[in-house]
Amino acid sequence: MKITVFTSNQPRHISLINDLAKIADTVYAIIETNTVFPGEREDFFKKTDIMQDYFSRVIAAEKKIFGNISFLPSNVKPLILKSGDLNKVSSEILQPALESDEYVIFGSSFIKGSLIDFLVEQKALNIHMGVSPYYRGSSCNFWAAYDKNYHMVGATIHMLSKGLDSGDMLFHALPNFEGDMFDLGMRAVKSAHLGLVQNLKAGTILEFNKVKQDKSTEIRYTKNAAFNDAVAAEYLKNPPTKENIENSLNNRDLSKFLNPFVY
Repeated sequence: MKITVFTSNQPRHISLINDLAKIADTVYAIIETNTVFPGEREDFFKKTDIMQDYFSRVIAAEKKIFGNISFLPSNVKPLILKSGDLNKVSSEILQPALESDEYVIFGSSFIKGSLIDFLVEQKALNIHMGVSPYYRGSSCNFWAAYDKNYHMVGATIHMLSKGLDSGDMLFHALPNFEGDMFDLGMRAVKSAHLGLVQNLKAGTILEFNKVKQDKSTEIRYTKNAAFNDAVAAEYLKNPPTKENIENSLNNRDLSKFLNPFVY
């Protein structure tokens, strides 16, 4: 089996590539790069003391769950791009990666043009870090925690569509709780990886009934600009307690989630 994944370069993205490499003969990894020191270096997020404080906690939780960035297995063929360059790369350059059996998107930039048309036609799968249709857009699991909806921290595996995170849903991936809120967010990522990879390996991924997203149930749709120093500082000043999170998860109503995969 050949798998193509469009992703990024943080430890959680490298971990997904490694997981896919365990079940595939060949993985084509189109990797869009950002700094691996968010908050400390100016990039997708601003370089400020608040962002450095916030992302130091994110990085620590990510390292705990996924380890460090690393070299890739021998059956992975990477193509390294600057984030945002993907839509300028010709189909001729991408061609070997466009002859795969499965296509996965996780953390790439917004895909447009003929490439999105091709991927939609190929039934590409997208991992959205947020529980759709309740939370859509950017930093969804942060906003679920900000709203004290800790039970809504998770991921959605859905069909790729031309709209942002709007494709038909297959299942939700939800985390168990063992640490703090940052740990919970990374465990949500791990749950999404495991649920996707297990179903790809078993050949059952497209056996799920595809469910359209009911946008009338949306709680928040957020853009990246909404996550700023003031919001991050407010959250860091009043973080949820372990009891807050445990109570929310213990009362999680699984009927609100689609084919929930819990890890």
